[in-house]
Amino acid sequence: MTDKIPVATTKRLPLYYRFLTELYNRGTLKISSSELADLLKIDSATIRRDFSHFGQMGRRGYGYDVKELLGFFKDILDQDVQTTVALVGVGHLGHALLNFNFHKSSNVRIGVAFDVNPSVIGTKEGEVEVFAMDNLKEQIKLHKTDVAILTVPTDAAQEITDELVEAGISGIMNFTTERLAVPNNISVQNVDLTSELQNLIYAIGHK
Repeated sequence: MTDKIPVATTKRLPLYYRFLTELYNRGTLKISSSELADLLKIDSATIRRDFSHFGQMGRRGYGYDVKELLGFFKDILDQDVQTTVALVGVGHLGHALLNFNFHKSSNVRIGVAFDVNPSVIGTKEGEVEVFAMDNLKEQIKLHKTDVAILTVPTDAAQEITDELVEAGISGIMNFTTERLAVPNNISVQNVDLTSELQNLIYAIGHK
């Protein structure tokens, strides 16, 4: 395996895992890169290039062993390790994420939530209890949480991020439009739904 895997490749790894799981559950024993490309709507050259970063994974004339490939991606994505995520901000988007709670992923769940609204503090959404922001650091450490989802007003994003960093968070999925300032050892994934929609509209208009 090479030391540096391209970001575009790492973003496709969960997709590969999900489709390989579906293939395995259907009893598929082997698959070629072209067949996998048809399923994923990704060209086969990209799939072969992605897989090449991890060494020799297929056999010429045979293709890929689905069970072996699934086992490899299960290990590399730590699917046997349960990851507890904190949700900060239980507004409309926060409620939607709590209701979804990553049902399609076996190793990720929202385990604790935080808000400033007295009407939701102390309530439960499913099995997830909502705490006051004053309890953030204590509960982050208590739940051994490394990842947080940020769905708060933009003007509060940086202050809350600073608290998350102090609490020991290693990664933040940021749904605000604020570009967060964090130490180099903290990973941030920005999810800007408006920008993504604008990119889609641009792509449609410039085909």
